[in-house]
Amino acid sequence: MTLPQAVVRIAALLLMTFTASPLPAQEPAVAKFDWFQYSGQDEVFETLLPSGHYRNPILAGFHADPAITRVGDRYYLVNSSFTFFPGIPVFESTDLVNWKLLGHVIDRPSQLDFDGLSVSRGVFAPTISHHDGVFYVVTTAVDSGGNFIATARNPAGPWSDPVWLPGVEGIDPSLFFDDDGRAWLINNDVPATAPRYDGHRAIWMQQIDLATLKPTGPRRVLLDGGVDPSTNPIWIEGPHLFKHEGWYYLTCAEGGTGPQHSQVVLRSRTLDAPFTPYAHNPILTQRDLPDDRPHPVTNAGHADLVQTPGGDWWAVFLASRNYDRVHYNTGRETFLLPVTWREGWPVILDAGKTIPYIVPAPAGVVASASSSTGNFSWRDDFDARPLKSEWYFVRVPDRAWADLQSTPGWLSVQAGEVGLDTLHNPHFLARRQQHTRFQASTQMAWPSANVDAGLAAFQNEQYWYALGIRQRGDRGEVYLERNRGGVRQVLASQAIDRHAIVQLLINADGGRYDFGFDLGNGAQWLQRDVDGSVLSTDVAGGFVGASLGPYAILRAASGNKREP
Repeated sequence: MTLPQAVVRIAALLLMTFTASPLPAQEPAVAKFDWFQYSGQDEVFETLLPSGHYRNPILAGFHADPAITRVGDRYYLVNSSFTFFPGIPVFESTDLVNWKLLGHVIDRPSQLDFDGLSVSRGVFAPTISHHDGVFYVVTTAVDSGGNFIATARNPAGPWSDPVWLPGVEGIDPSLFFDDDGRAWLINNDVPATAPRYDGHRAIWMQQIDLATLKPTGPRRVLLDGGVDPSTNPIWIEGPHLFKHEGWYYLTCAEGGTGPQHSQVVLRSRTLDAPFTPYAHNPILTQRDLPDDRPHPVTNAGHADLVQTPGGDWWAVFLASRNYDRVHYNTGRETFLLPVTWREGWPVILDAGKTIPYIVPAPAGVVASASSSTGNFSWRDDFDARPLKSEWYFVRVPDRAWADLQSTPGWLSVQAGEVGLDTLHNPHFLARRQQHTRFQASTQMAWPSANVDAGLAAFQNEQYWYALGIRQRGDRGEVYLERNRGGVRQVLASQAIDRHAIVQLLINADGGRYDFGFDLGNGAQWLQRDVDGSVLSTDVAGGFVGASLGPYAILRAASGNKREP
């Protein structure tokens, strides 16, 4: 920003501040944000990256359930998006390390509806494939429609509306195109007979008609239970089928998405014969490592394999970076490791080995500045339309309440009639938390008299912090509110000058969060060392990580019971 632009921006902020009297009833209740800034300083990212290496994770912050395909010299990757909108991000790379967001499969409100769903429902485990000039994404809209396929000629979109798959129950579908031209749908579902134990699942296969995108013919089980049914394995899921040197390989996640997560592989000479498991499964896990190891990476699994034009093999998979052994606020992230073939079997990581943060890179990788991994700073001055691609909505917005046009250079948020604890669309813009240690801040004008607005740290509708400001007569107030398990409590509040320029500040280091403000004379901390594990996946549940961003709520909007 140039100096004249900065002067104009400050002048506009002062004008908004000194005219912050209650708005007439007919005027919209709004909050205006001048800028938002995020900066990460994780210790594991401070190590100098040697030439010819890359850094894990390749997509930091919650990017769960990666799936990948290659078309020519380009790679395409998708992730789960749950109830966030737009949904199913589509990334492109030429080197497997540096990724560009092309667009989203679900980018129109008419495609899916997530109202009434918890944050961790919605879109699970999409997979992407390419055949005869068409890109296919197949996935599950959990509690919101079931399994469907979307197609596009261009991976950047537009993508088709969902084509639903009648009769295909379960989750985690993927497509396999065989040499004979037939296409097969593979997915997780309950076994053919009554489950023997909790978590007993099977992998099913059925042919699919590419002309109609409808399943056809008999549906049969490829794998029941897991690689060793005698051990009662749980949650065999995330199946991918591929062919290599005359063998059909079936690779799946097993053990659930927590610390017991793993990746296994089986193979068969034909699709009609039983699949034989690899004798040294799993081919990826971190479950046998000590909990007290430094900077642990956990939950590793749900992998997908891809071959480079030069013949090398690589795997993308999800894993989590923990603090205090069990907590992780950044959710399940996307990692990358090379695949080694041993006597006809692909191995991602030997047993007992830790997932490395720094790895020799694929051929041709050139290091570049990125907001996908490593330590970086990111800022939005709200100067350009549309909204930057890092912003997401929680569920599908029913109207356009985030406005960059009415006051150029500002984000205007119309206050919502529901709070952050809603199962509908809160008026909150979410940006992923990508670091264990970070700072987030925003500068804003005083909101309308009947509006609470500020900066939220959000995990789901029942676990969040809201650091905000509101008018209290002739005075202003800054406050910190917490929702923990559905019980809301105002942790701290302080009267402040309603004619001051306000910056809101959140600093975090692992499970310690500081919440404060700056009125132009330095940071003042409203409350320090607040319990940040409230925002961790293991406490809040579900499959997502924390996010940060601006919100605006009508004061009449209230939700759950508050503690005294």
